[in-house]
Amino acid sequence: MAIRMAITKSAAARAAALSLGLLLAPVATPPAIAEPTAVTSEQAAALEAYDNALKNFVSILRQRRAQIDSRQPLPDLPGQALYLARVEMMSAYKDLTDALPSRIGKPGRSGIPPAYFDADNEPLLDEYRKLFDVMEAPPADAQSSDTPFKDVVDLATVIARAKGLDPVAAATAGRISLGLFFAETNGKQNAGNARSNTYKGSLQTGPSEDRNGRKKWAAIKGSIAALDPALSRRDDKEEARAGNLDHRFNHWTAVRNALMNAHADIFPQVPAIAQALPDPIDQMKLFELIQIIPTPTRAALKSGNLVGYRISDPRIMGYLRNNSVFAFGRADRAKSSVTFREILDAMWLFNAKFEQALTKLSELKAGKPG
Repeated sequence: MAIRMAITKSAAARAAALSLGLLLAPVATPPAIAEPTAVTSEQAAALEAYDNALKNFVSILRQRRAQIDSRQPLPDLPGQALYLARVEMMSAYKDLTDALPSRIGKPGRSGIPPAYFDADNEPLLDEYRKLFDVMEAPPADAQSSDTPFKDVVDLATVIARAKGLDPVAAATAGRISLGLFFAETNGKQNAGNARSNTYKGSLQTGPSEDRNGRKKWAAIKGSIAALDPALSRRDDKEEARAGNLDHRFNHWTAVRNALMNAHADIFPQVPAIAQALPDPIDQMKLFELIQIIPTPTRAALKSGNLVGYRISDPRIMGYLRNNSVFAFGRADRAKSSVTFREILDAMWLFNAKFEQALTKLSELKAGKPG
């Protein structure tokens, strides 16, 4: 491949994006930044790999859009190929910026660090999200709530109170749980899952997890009724409304059962967690890890050295990478042993979701509907 003295974007990749109609306006080419005349074979290979990954991502976006618009049947797990193509594009870009740091551009509105993503391609991510919104739309019989965000906070708060927390710590549990809702579904209730046939609903649980949470809720329902009679009455109505429906597609019961299954037993540790991790977003990340890697996360909490607890199991590292942690670029993928502090720092793709949750919580506190 011919490499110019000042390396800019691939014309072929930009043409592919333009043909998809995703780049809505011409992007001005930045001033040329002089690169050494003799570009190394490693740099040339990195540029070629990125160009190919970008074109592949555009191609799959175009394919899914055509299938959806023409109402063609979608393949099983239609989001998986899209997800993998996005990961590969970002990985190739990170390898490119490692080889050619001058390719690191301006920060974009997505919040992705500029070493991992070219902000001029953000229209591609917009299309990516729109496609997932279609592919993960709730089923026709899903039972939504007029107050989905408030429901999450109220349920988490009363569960935390039932687990012995004082009102301040219980409010922290509510805030953390709202973060989980955004992390799992971008705050969309009753969501499907275009990458899994198992995990569904507002907090993305499997059938066995939902059943387990439902049993645990029944065991503390008396305490809940004593703490908050109005919430208990609402619960009775939602349980009756759900009837024989998959409880993951009633927003209230989905959130209730998911929190009881995976998080309620951790709520008593919220004060210690807040002391170890004073940043609210770090707290949300830790509870998201209970979703992704529950056993190591519980072990880290028991270790007495939460942030220093080390993960070295290749299987666990695989779970992290499958959830966009240490997934982008050769340097990240080569990591075989990491501490929880390193894991939390590597969860930067979740930051924007958790910031949305904090904004929504502020709106709820201000009396806005939600």
